[in-house]
Amino acid sequence: MNLTKAIVSGHSRGLGAAIASELLERGIPVLGLARHGNAALAAEHGDKLAEVTLDLADSAALAAWLGGGALDAWVADAGRVLLVNNAGTLQPMGPLPLQEAAAVARAVAVNVAAPLMLAAAFAQAGQVPDRRVLHVSSGAARKPYAGWSVYCATKAALDHHARAVREDATPGLRICALAPGVIDTAMQGEIRATSSERFPLRDRFAEMQAQGGLTDPAECAMHLVDFLLDADFGREPVADLRELMQ
Repeated sequence: MNLTKAIVSGHSRGLGAAIASELLERGIPVLGLARHGNAALAAEHGDKLAEVTLDLADSAALAAWLGGGALDAWVADAGRVLLVNNAGTLQPMGPLPLQEAAAVARAVAVNVAAPLMLAAAFAQAGQVPDRRVLHVSSGAARKPYAGWSVYCATKAALDHHARAVREDATPGLRICALAPGVIDTAMQGEIRATSSERFPLRDRFAEMQAQGGLTDPAECAMHLVDFLLDADFGREPVADLRELMQ
């Protein structure tokens, strides 16, 4: 029962792919949940990577999968299990008059419902003495940005969920909502591709990228996994990776 295992949502690209890769490189088997598989990781790590094709915006499909016993089977032989709720969406961007209701619903499903559903099921699965939940949060959870009302609100929900879960003091369960910093992923490309009308700070993020101010996903993943495996993980329910690295 000394085996450590991990579940990573959104492992097919960006920070999620980097986190999954870092865990696998450390010999930790990963169960990846995403709409698409990660062929490169699967080819490199073989059966150390298990993948489930799942649209996390479909709450009914996620509930059905969680009720099917696969999560219990995955954690059955582990003494420590890690859940990294990484999957998320930035859309819809823009002030309220430019937001489509369907896009708002999808964002809440992906950014809030899915991680909370996964965390609840994770807390009940198997007999694991050490469970750790990491919500990938954002500085936008703690500071408002014009054009990002939905993203800010959904990330703030993860922060407050972590605070409340910590108050539950469930034995063997630790949780933290971690802001990882500004990372060079497709999400940043999405920001640069939008208009200033939808996101007034668009040029600031473009300048940051042009000046090399974005963190490499692999470097971020290394520090994030270090923190996740640290004995102090969960001592504070909300944290910023940049502050932890100082």
